[in-house]
Amino acid sequence: MNEKTQQQIRTIILEVRGIYESYRSKNTWTTHQDIIGLGILISCQALLIGVGYAWLIGFCPTWLTIVSIALITSILHELEHDLIHDLYFKRIPFLYHWMMLGVYIFRPISLNPWIRKHWHHFHHQHSGMAFDIEERGITNGDRLSLLRLLVLPDLLLSGIIRIPRLRKEIIIEYNKGNLSKSDMRLIIRTVLLGLLPFGVPLTILWYAFVVIHLFHGVGYPLAQFDGLLQWIEPLMILLVIPNLIRQFALHFVSSNMHYMGDVEAGNVIQQVQVFTPWWSAPLQWFCFFFGATHAIHHFVVNEPFYLRQLTRKAAQEVLLENGIRLNDVKSLRFSNRYHHTNNY
Repeated sequence: MNEKTQQQIRTIILEVRGIYESYRSKNTWTTHQDIIGLGILISCQALLIGVGYAWLIGFCPTWLTIVSIALITSILHELEHDLIHDLYFKRIPFLYHWMMLGVYIFRPISLNPWIRKHWHHFHHQHSGMAFDIEERGITNGDRLSLLRLLVLPDLLLSGIIRIPRLRKEIIIEYNKGNLSKSDMRLIIRTVLLGLLPFGVPLTILWYAFVVIHLFHGVGYPLAQFDGLLQWIEPLMILLVIPNLIRQFALHFVSSNMHYMGDVEAGNVIQQVQVFTPWWSAPLQWFCFFFGATHAIHHFVVNEPFYLRQLTRKAAQEVLLENGIRLNDVKSLRFSNRYHHTNNY
């Protein structure tokens, strides 16, 4: 990494930290970080339960229920991300793990957060490298195709379809010494347990739900499946479909705002971009504006998501003035390579 790049990284870190410190000094409420995080969790849970109840009694239409839950759970994802970085109740393990469970049960088809915690820290250490397991898991580095779009929201389907290729890649990286024996054991654990206890059974029920409706569409009477639908449909409307929408948005934005495969090790300038093209606006809402703020997090990791949102304009200016790209949509056509070349 050359001296210019190192200076750009230092400048971004110092100036973004200065923005946070300035905001905190003017807003003393930010000192109550644990209580704010807990309050966000309880508020989101209350909203989700309220929306679910409104749907169950017929007050809230299905489409509005799904959209509302997808939006609210996008906030819970950001809260989980903060928890993975130990930003709430670090010294009170019971409350910490209670919050981890609280953000998980309303997003039950996502990766188990206790397992994800390791891979997310690994991602920060090796972002953009071929062995960045977290980003490869959500299709970063794959060619843009209908298949990639199909598997984006569904971690189970993505794993089943892509596991032969990913297995070869992982073995290559292990033989190079980029993955340890401990990493390999955790990869196996992730594959076997990462979507348990909720993700696998709920995803299977989702496909059963789809098949039942397909049968009805070709002439089979839906009444034959009434008993099944009475308990499957609420799970789909309140848990699965909103989170499929949310995960599609999050995984699309994340996998395309992170670069992959030709990044210089440790070069944060090459790891991320600010990704907010106009056509991504609906996706940004369903991932709580991840494309606008996550690049900031790669430089200063120990600030909560709401503070990143409140100061994002000032922080973005610092990033863009110091080498971070804005809306590099060309990278989508080149498997998220930083250097945009077919020679890989």
